[in-house]
Amino acid sequence: MRRRARLAVPGALLAALLAVTGGCGAGDSASSPATAAGATTGGASDGTSSAEPSTDGSPTAGSTADDDGSADPPQFPADVSADTADPSPDAAVTVRDIRIGRHDGFDRVVFEVGGTGTPGWDVRYVDEASSQGSGERVEVAGDAVLQVSITGAGYPYDTGVEEYSGPDPLSAADTEVATEVVFDATFEGTTVAFVGTKVAAPFRVYLLEAPTRVVLEIRHSG
Repeated sequence: MRRRARLAVPGALLAALLAVTGGCGAGDSASSPATAAGATTGGASDGTSSAEPSTDGSPTAGSTADDDGSADPPQFPADVSADTADPSPDAAVTVRDIRIGRHDGFDRVVFEVGGTGTPGWDVRYVDEASSQGSGERVEVAGDAVLQVSITGAGYPYDTGVEEYSGPDPLSAADTEVATEVVFDATFEGTTVAFVGTKVAAPFRVYLLEAPTRVVLEIRHSG
């Protein structure tokens, strides 16, 4: 198991980095946030809206969401061991949007949260997806399954943030490794979702802020 220090990139710093580099061009490496022409977002319940930015700076449904990745993410590990990080002591967050898309060298799944503090996570491959609380099997397309547990979670009536209610499962037509995201539930301080993959590929997880997002990136096999 690897424990990951949070990689928090404030919005102002990220904007400055993008201004210096001229945005995400075709020549960016796999460790840079490449343009995701096929990025899909949950957002509204019908999964559609304009691509104009929202008033809080977060991408809206239908946007390519280039700012969803760090300009300096952690390296992909050589193995597929679990990745964990602790939430802040005051964390009480609700997952309000999920986005998925293909990028240069990896597929990205973003869990945007709202509320207080910063979340932690436990992301790992599991033999079978099962719903927390009930233990019932959850159907997830793919030959491997990543269980994403967002810790420091709170119920919407505690955080004042509406929980994700977009497409479920959520997928994008052009992803290479990730097949779909299946949202499970929030229970006793943890929100769980499952990401199906075609193979058990190396992945990395990190945190971004303004807005707060847990970013999961799964490396392409080629």
